[in-house]
Amino acid sequence: MNVIIRQASPFDLVALQAIGQKTFAETFAANNSEENLASYLEEGFSEDKLGEELRNENSQFYFALQKEEVIGYLKVNWADAQSENQDPNALEIERIYVLQQYHGTQVGALLYEQALAIAQARKAPYIWLGVWEENPRAIRFYQKQGFVEFGEHIFQLGDDAQRDVLMKFDILSTS
Repeated sequence: MNVIIRQASPFDLVALQAIGQKTFAETFAANNSEENLASYLEEGFSEDKLGEELRNENSQFYFALQKEEVIGYLKVNWADAQSENQDPNALEIERIYVLQQYHGTQVGALLYEQALAIAQARKAPYIWLGVWEENPRAIRFYQKQGFVEFGEHIFQLGDDAQRDVLMKFDILSTS
């Protein structure tokens, strides 16, 4: 499979909104109410919110493309763009999402490798992320990459407060 990873720009807002909403719905629709999912898709992927995120100098988005079709994406944050106050030099993987039909094809691994390369270039001490406790596939993926649990936080999906497992990968001890 020939997949290209490229950084997204503010000009990619419509494509980012489409892939974000589609992959989030594919991943979480079966385990959440329609109302909560619709509320999050509208708020979390609004043009205003995504436009602001795309313009934030401490965040970057990357697309996974196959034949110019966006099939997945990555969002990373550092400094004050992190969704939670961690080490300002650490890199947060806020999102890695891949269209369901491409699960198991290494697209997620390619996006993760992009995040790792960014963290290494920035000399980040570690990479961290939050993953829903009800998403065992993602938890296993990150464990395979060497991530370990270090805490938890609440992710609000509509009126449902969900527990995310916080995981991190210490780059300094592996480089």
